[in-house]
Amino acid sequence: MAPHIPDGDFVEYMAAHALWLRRVAYLLCQDWDQADDLAQTAMTKLYAHWPRARKVENLDGYLRTILVNTFLSETRRPWWKRIVSSEQAAEDVAAEMPDLDASLDVRDALAALPPRQHATLVLRFYCDLTVEQTAVELGCSQGTVKSNTSRGLASLRVLLEGGVSA
Repeated sequence: MAPHIPDGDFVEYMAAHALWLRRVAYLLCQDWDQADDLAQTAMTKLYAHWPRARKVENLDGYLRTILVNTFLSETRRPWWKRIVSSEQAAEDVAAEMPDLDASLDVRDALAALPPRQHATLVLRFYCDLTVEQTAVELGCSQGTVKSNTSRGLASLRVLLEGGVSA
């Protein structure tokens, strides 16, 4: 019996989107190893539903929703902790961002936010989604997205100015 070979279009889609998926996962969880796990889980879930998913109008949004839901689900588990080596974080951020100190401050402030606010800000400002699109992705009302955005930005402001919030 010949080994099962994945659908060619799935392999092509993932080859084109794997780096993007990993970056979004990193912004959600702030750890490259955990980001790899989240991205892999999202890819696996997408593949399990590929015959139906390939027909979705916005496949990127579908995959992003899988990723965000996986992240939020994982943060509810009792073993979930954010442990990031400061050396690893500095190396990772330095490779992608020119202003290392400011980047680390923002990364640390984002990590301090509750998971829903964190996910809302990543979707709104990194993925450049509208309030309506973010609400669909998170499965909540537009008002909830607006309040999470407002509270998240307010907490970021306080944290970046040296206060304590979130």
